[in-house]
This record gives sequence, C-alpha cells and structure tokens, in this order.
Amino acid sequence: MTMQLVGLFIILLAVLVFPFSIKIVEKQLELFLLASGLLAVTITAQWQGKLIASGFIEPIKITLAVLISGILFRFFQNRLAGLVKASVKAMGIKAFVLVMVIGLGLLSSVITAIIASLLLVEIISHLKFDRKSEIAMVVFSCFSIGLGAVLTPVGEPLATLAISKLSGAPYHAGFWFLTKHLWVFILPALLITGLMSVFFIPNAYKAKFGLSEDRRESYKDIFIRTIKVYFFIMALIFLGQGFKPIIDSYISHMPVAVLFWINIVSAILDNATLTAAEIVPFGWIC
Repeated sequence: MTMQLVGLFIILLAVLVFPFSIKIVEKQLELFLLASGLLAVTITAQWQGKLIASGFIEPIKITLAVLISGILFRFFQNRLAGLVKASVKAMGIKAFVLVMVIGLGLLSSVITAIIASLLLVEIISHLKFDRKSEIAMVVFSCFSIGLGAVLTPVGEPLATLAISKLSGAPYHAGFWFLTKHLWVFILPALLITGLMSVFFIPNAYKAKFGLSEDRRESYKDIFIRTIKVYFFIMALIFLGQGFKPIIDSYISHMPVAVLFWINIVSAILDNATLTAAEIVPFGWIC
C-alpha cells in the first residue's frame, strides 16, 4: 500500500507540473493524461468492466456536444458579422456587451465552453474595439464562460467528470444535478461579471480597431478537437479512479477551507484534473 501511494503521488505530481513545464506534454496533453490514468489504475489494481465501460461511455455526451456545436458554429459563422452589427445598432454597445458576457456564460453550458470561446473571439473580431477594451471583454467573458459551463455535464470536462463521479449513491447525480445545486451562486456571478464588463467599454464606440481572424476553422480542425476532448475525458475518468487511495487516505480528511486555497492553483493548472483528484461520492471536496 505504501508503494502504491508513493507511485500515485509521483503520478499526481507529474500531472500537475509537466503540462505547463514540458512543451511536448503541453502539446500532447490528452495522451499524457491518458497514459497517467492507465498507469494509476494499473498500480492500484482497479481494472474492472464497469470502469472500462465508464471510460468509453461517459465522454460521449460532451464529445457529441463539441462536435455538433462546432459544425453549427462553422455553418453560421459567416452570418455572425451582420447579426453583431444589427444588435449593436439596436441595443447600443454597452447593452450589447452586457448581454454578450452574460449570454456566453449561459450558452457555454449548452454549446460547451470551447465553442462559446470560439464564438467570443468571432464576436470581438467584428466589434473592432481598441486593445484595452478588447482585453477587458475577453477577460470578463472568459470568467463568465468558465462559471456558466459548470451548470451541465456538456459544458466542460470538469462538470462531466463531477457528474460521472457522483452518479452513484448517495447522490445519483443526473444531467441537472449541478444546475440544481449551483445556480444560486452562478447566476448572480454572471450578472456581476456582465455589469463589471460594461464599465470598461468606451461611450464613444468607433469600429476601426480590433482583432482579425487568422484563418477559418476547417472541418478537420473540428473533428481533431472532438477526438481530443473524448480522450481527455476518458483520461480523467481513469485518473479519478486511480487516485482513489489518495482521496480516501488524505484529501477526504482535509478541511474544506484548506482545499479552497489549494484549489486556486486551478488558475494555472487544469481544473478538471483537480476534480478527478478531489471529488468523491461521499461529499463535495472541491
């Protein structure tokens, strides 16, 4: 058991450090996490049919959401410029930004955080703000997308993994489990984020600056991203099960206040990886 824990802590350290310190790991993150997950499950001798089935089945929902949303986004991409200009003209720039920031947060739980981010970039490229205003809009919109995406298991990998790990007793978490428990925190946060973004938008709006699109995303890009998301979720499921001895022995006994401050590292590390390492079916650990 001691050797198991030592091996798991080495894997955990590698998972938390290598992605932002080694370039090849950063570029091939999905394969690295999958290999780490397979190794963790092997070390702890937890291979069973239910786990294998979960690894293949659980990623399907968010993978399909990423694929379908990506295809729809590409199909309607050319019409977005006209829609943005007409909306700004009808609502005014400040009202449009408010609706955009809050709306992207809510939409991210349906079209996934990935597609919401692509939509954000597309909208900003048509607004043509100065650099300072663009940075403010991107930051606030990313906060909004990150907050809203946790409401459903198709929003982002973190939510998918949380539902997967809490689907059994005593929670029996379903599709709307996170929405039911988190909406009271998420909706006010989205509203505050949207209102704060408005203060950074100039009153005199002149559409003459702004970002420009590098190249249009191809269907090949969409399918590659979809495959990566599938293997990413699979990897996290195996990691979560592999880390169970660490969770049972250490993390589940930590005070919630301590975990809160530990989890601020999610600003630089992947929050879904932390979810895999922390959530257990006996209570909320993250």
